[in-house]
Amino acid sequence: MTNQQRPRMCIDRVIPFHLEADARNVAVAENPANAVSSAPLEDPSVPAHKKLALVKRTMWAPGRTLRVQFLDGTPFLHDRVRQFASEWTKHANLSFEFGDDDDAEIRISFTCDPGSSWSGVGTDNLVEKYFPKHQPTMNFGWFDDNTDDTELSRVIIHEFGHAIGCIHEHQNPKGGIQWNEAAVLAFFKGPPNFWKEDEIRFNVLDKYSEQVLNASEFDPDSIMLYEFPAALTTNQQGTHSNTKLSTMDIEFIRKMYPGR
Repeated sequence: MTNQQRPRMCIDRVIPFHLEADARNVAVAENPANAVSSAPLEDPSVPAHKKLALVKRTMWAPGRTLRVQFLDGTPFLHDRVRQFASEWTKHANLSFEFGDDDDAEIRISFTCDPGSSWSGVGTDNLVEKYFPKHQPTMNFGWFDDNTDDTELSRVIIHEFGHAIGCIHEHQNPKGGIQWNEAAVLAFFKGPPNFWKEDEIRFNVLDKYSEQVLNASEFDPDSIMLYEFPAALTTNQQGTHSNTKLSTMDIEFIRKMYPGR
């Protein structure tokens, strides 16, 4: 796989430890069911610096209308976001309302963080100390009007998955990827990501804690899973590129947001 062919990956925007109590309060106020899966603030088996282990259930209330505001970007890109984001609402009991509301729960930029894509996870978008209202909660940093629909679909559906509470599938604690750690570190230190070792561990190698997730079994077809070449694994079992919702994605999101 050449540098030009290497897929870009988004970065995790996980609430830091010192704001975890704020995030939990917001999550439970939005959807009391989030309290069911909440773990203690401190898990003695996990070092405090491992933010991934602190991810908890951050689902919006079923039936919720989430307001979406574009902070910048072109009409072409706005139209594509509307088109592909709707793939989730065909199955989840949620709605996206696109407009100019400054109190929008999801605020999108295409320019604030060039070269990076990311989104807040579920109700974490409401934590104003981490996502101030005048700043984006989602960024598409490598899009322009020449980006093809396959890439737009892959990234937009993925980031909106985060926005409604989904995690990266390769960091699913029930996942089956057998990483070759040295190969992973060498791969992501190069283009197009140019990540440092701690960023690679955080965004690729670290797993979420089973105690704090409502995770399904590992899904090789999930839109929340990236393409990883076989050379990054010890058993030569890579993953393929996914550009649409899988059957398990649909089943999971229907379970999380019933009533559609």
